[in-house]
Amino acid sequence: MTDTLIHRGPDDGGVWLDAKAGIALGNRRLAIIDLSEAGRQPMTSSCGHFVLAYNGEIYNAAELRKELEKAGRAFRGYSDTEIIVEGCAVWGVEETAKRIIGMFAFALWDKREKRLFVVRDRLGIKPLYWTLTEGVLLFGSELKALKAHEVFKPEIDRDAVASYLRHNYIPAPHTIYRHVHKLEPGKILITGQSDTPRIKSYWSLEDVVQSGQSNGFAGSEGEAVDQLDALLRDAVSRRMVSDVPLGAFLSGGIDSSAVVALMQAQSDRPVRTFSIGYDNEGFNEADDAAAIAAHLGTDHTGLTATAQDARDVIPSLPTIYDEPFADSSQIPTYLVSRLTKDHVTVALSGDGGDELFGGYTRYFSADKYEWPLFDSPCLLRCGAAKAFRSLSPASWDKLASVVPANVRPALVGEKLHKLADCLGGDRDAFYRRLISHWDKPGELVADAKEYETRAWDEGLSGRIPDFVARMQYLDSSIYLPDDILAKVDRASMAVSLEVRVPILDHRVAEFAWTLPRHMKVANGSGKVVLRKLLQRYVPDNLIKRQKMGFGVPINEWLRGPLKDWAGDLLSADALNRHGLINPEPVQRKWSEHLSGAKSWPLPLWSVLMLQSWCDAQRP
Repeated sequence: MTDTLIHRGPDDGGVWLDAKAGIALGNRRLAIIDLSEAGRQPMTSSCGHFVLAYNGEIYNAAELRKELEKAGRAFRGYSDTEIIVEGCAVWGVEETAKRIIGMFAFALWDKREKRLFVVRDRLGIKPLYWTLTEGVLLFGSELKALKAHEVFKPEIDRDAVASYLRHNYIPAPHTIYRHVHKLEPGKILITGQSDTPRIKSYWSLEDVVQSGQSNGFAGSEGEAVDQLDALLRDAVSRRMVSDVPLGAFLSGGIDSSAVVALMQAQSDRPVRTFSIGYDNEGFNEADDAAAIAAHLGTDHTGLTATAQDARDVIPSLPTIYDEPFADSSQIPTYLVSRLTKDHVTVALSGDGGDELFGGYTRYFSADKYEWPLFDSPCLLRCGAAKAFRSLSPASWDKLASVVPANVRPALVGEKLHKLADCLGGDRDAFYRRLISHWDKPGELVADAKEYETRAWDEGLSGRIPDFVARMQYLDSSIYLPDDILAKVDRASMAVSLEVRVPILDHRVAEFAWTLPRHMKVANGSGKVVLRKLLQRYVPDNLIKRQKMGFGVPINEWLRGPLKDWAGDLLSADALNRHGLINPEPVQRKWSEHLSGAKSWPLPLWSVLMLQSWCDAQRP
């Protein structure tokens, strides 16, 4: 099982077992802090009662160590692994998890009580999979580790396939396999030798959201920026501690630029920064990144990727992700991780800013047009929907081409048609439609009923009444851990690169949820206080541009260099071979896409990644 994860930890590996108790723990180590033998895992506590296997990084280790030394604990080195195992011995597992600032997934065996605790960090930065099969509890950082065990019997979950086709990823706690689960963020799985595993929460994002709204930030916008500056500066500083070379991803957007600006402000040498671009104007952020790097004085490295670079990565995606996963930015994320790993072992990224501070277009639309979208007369909404559908997405894109690229949204036509589909429903239906790649995935997968996520929770609007906040919460609790963070973790770990995410320091997250809507989203744009913070370090003209996202020109590539590859996988024979998807609606969309009548890059990409994954599973 550990051998399957060598890419996550190429520097060392170890196994600890107690055959009589029926427990074995394994670890692969990517050495970042304390490169000596003192950091080896699995690690036993100084009292000998606890054994730990752990993946992640603890950023307040120095403070916790002082407390533990006062409590009489002895340390053999200075790795953060010791902090967890000694902390659990002194404070208990749940209290230790609450004290930690960091990203982590760990398993702790209590030798005296014969109990196992499996814990995942608050926001889901580090992954954790588990299953109970034939009386054996298996867990690991990736599904491939579970599959390596002889009792594991993979059985595709058709309901999970339906969920995947809606979201482009499989929402937790589900996976592509029946009876195999993702441990959700902020949870602890507890079991003994004869117990049924139970799961409890030690941190709840919904509680944080409700508390933040009840006890909102009462200061001015300037005071909010001051407080965010101090919090984020501290979060960045803590994540710059490393015994190996360190750098940062820099896309040129607000989030990564803010992280890099705070890194450079606290560094006595140029920070290493890395970016990726394309020879496609609508998807190329490289020039923006280079301009910000030049202003901040970083040591910047950029790469221009081609369709061939993407094509070369595609065959490895099923192995990297272990289950169908179709966020097309998985390709540039892997490419920039590979580029970065050539120079450093740790990189900071700006992930989390969109969800916490209001960076997605759907938030702007809801904030600015809430009345006409949901509360205006139906006749008005239906008329607008008819007008949006009067032209094909391709025609809208052509009309929009007269607008300068730096202020023109990507995929204008697709977004207008999606908006037209949303104008007849309520707020929550609007959100569900916007996040759906296949709106009725159950019709594609025979004998399947998709798993409903929190987005179908009818009581949520009562608990989080503000619609923008509700969308942010859903994105933060579902899309962020199961798509964004999963994508970054797998892509970076595939090349043995550790990525740290300071914006997702739980203290920053908890502060963000106290801010009123107008400090996040206002006047058709988002990240108000984060943008104001960045303006302290970077001139306004370098950051005033249309949000681009971190995607690839899949729309064009499917009609060009990826056309033959896609055509083979989308053929009726190929679809029927795996027996998961009804070919007719897929082939209809493929035909419309090729003709240019409509553009369906995202739903087609989800089917292509599913087909690629199915092909990779064959012996």
